[in-house]
Amino acid sequence: MGDKVVLLDCYYSMFGMRARVALAEKGVEYEFREENLANKSQFLLESNPIHKKIPVLIHNGKPICESLIIVEYIDEVWKDKSPLLPYDPYQRAQARFWSDVIDKKCDLNFVPSNNNALEIIKCGKCCGKGIWSTKGEEQETTKKEMIDALKLFEGELGDKRYFGGDDFGFVDVALIPFYIGFMSMRLLATLALKRIVLN
Repeated sequence: MGDKVVLLDCYYSMFGMRARVALAEKGVEYEFREENLANKSQFLLESNPIHKKIPVLIHNGKPICESLIIVEYIDEVWKDKSPLLPYDPYQRAQARFWSDVIDKKCDLNFVPSNNNALEIIKCGKCCGKGIWSTKGEEQETTKKEMIDALKLFEGELGDKRYFGGDDFGFVDVALIPFYIGFMSMRLLATLALKRIVLN
């Protein structure tokens, strides 16, 4: 009998995207169960009774919570294909360090009241809390912090194809969902500027 893998998630979750990317890299088939965060299922509440959040990976009936822990679990269980963490202990520690930096610098602590992705974007706490929801000096400070974080990541990436060098890995999985958020912010900023100019 094969593995039964279920992912409790919602399509716009950047943290859930990490699990989806890792599962795709490993070629793992799984059941995607969409969660309505305004009306969380009993299954989610029982699977993650501490945080009551997505994503939750359920492997053969056993729940694993927190996105980076899920990615590490996926890497350890399905280790025969596309390793995400390096074999070298020092490089593994560095990958975990940079993933932690990503989580701390790309502050994403907003949980929408419903499954409306547009609400997340309008709230302005997606990828760089406060850029859209603050004004004046506070907004400028937040923008500077985000630009500094992007420069930090760019400096670490350098001329490498991926953070781990030639191979796609753990840090890439950690950052990809935020990168998509950065691109969305750029698009929204451009649209907002055009709207101001047209009015």
